[in-house]
Parts: sequence; structure tokens; C-alpha cells
Amino acid sequence: MKKLIDGAVAFRQNDFETHEQLFSELGRQQNPHTLFIGCSDSRLVPAMITTTQPGELFIVRNVANIVPPYQRSGEYLATISAIEFAIQALEVENIVICGHSNCGGCAALYQPAAYFDKLPHTRKWLELALPVKEKVLAMLPEGSHASREWLTEQMNIVEQIHHLLTYPYIAEKYEKGLLTISGWYYIIETGEIYSYNSAKGFFELIN
Repeated sequence: MKKLIDGAVAFRQNDFETHEQLFSELGRQQNPHTLFIGCSDSRLVPAMITTTQPGELFIVRNVANIVPPYQRSGEYLATISAIEFAIQALEVENIVICGHSNCGGCAALYQPAAYFDKLPHTRKWLELALPVKEKVLAMLPEGSHASREWLTEQMNIVEQIHHLLTYPYIAEKYEKGLLTISGWYYIIETGEIYSYNSAKGFFELIN
């Protein structure tokens, strides 16, 4: 905890001072240009990998960067409500879904049932990505762990793009050219980011 406290003090004394005017402008409003949907993994830091400042990204993070298909419900829907707020209230211009290498959530899809004995909510959440697992197993029935991991992480990004387009207000804006949707795959150990080319059906290095 001391590391966090020291960091908070250092932020106020250093970073805040450097960007004091920016924070003053952001004090009463935000106008982000992008909804960034990423994995909760501690190694993925959205502002760092996009070199953005406070106020630019509206960030949603969860296990395995999953977007639940659109639904209307009386339940507490954190990810769905955040997406709704970003699109309908903040009117962002872009959506980025960002997965990454060595994703624990994607890897958990292949774990035995006992693995989830203490993770019942994680098991339920990952049901949303089971279609990805089924597609990967059909494509790589004899594939190695590494090849399945790589393919699962990337196909999961594509699957979540499809889920986004089940949201009526997203589909409408996307079809009118008022909203861009991108799928990114971040490789932690190299710093490379690949973007999904829907026309070609594969990920290309952002360069």
C-alpha cells in the first residue's frame, strides 16, 4: 500500500503540476474521442500504449475484454451501461476493443471444471466467449497450446466486434460512418499492436 500512497503524492507534486491546465479544463466536463474496451490485465495500460492524455479515452475493462451481446434488462449491467453511456451520452467517435498476448481469461476457457471452484462468477462471465473456444477447437483440433492461445486471443477480439454490432445504436452509427470500430491485439513482450483488417480477415501490424 505504501507504494500506492507514495505514487499518489508523487502524482500531485509532479504529473499534476505539469498538466495543471489540462486538469483544470477537465474539472467539470469530459469529451473523450474513443471508447477503449480492454482486458483488466494489469499489463495492459490503455493510456500508455496509445500515448493519450486524461480526457481522451473512456475506458471499460473486464476479464478477457468481452462485450456482452445487447440486451435490455433490469439487472446491473456494468459493461453494457458503460458502452451505452460512451455512445449515447458522450458521443465518442471511435471504439477500440483491445485484447493481448498471454491473456489469462482466454486461457481459462481451456481449464478443467475444478479450476473454477473458487471462480464461479468468472466461469459464468466466460460463457460469453465459449463460441470462440468452439471455433478454435474446430480449426485446430490437434493444435499446440501456444497456437490455440494465439488464435483464441485474436478470434475473441473479432467475436466481440460482432457483439458490438448487436447494439442498435452502434450498428446505426457504424453504418452511417459516424463511428469507427477497431480490434487491436497487443503483444506485451514486444510492444507491437496489430489491428484487425475485416476486409482481409487477419490482423496487421500498426506501423
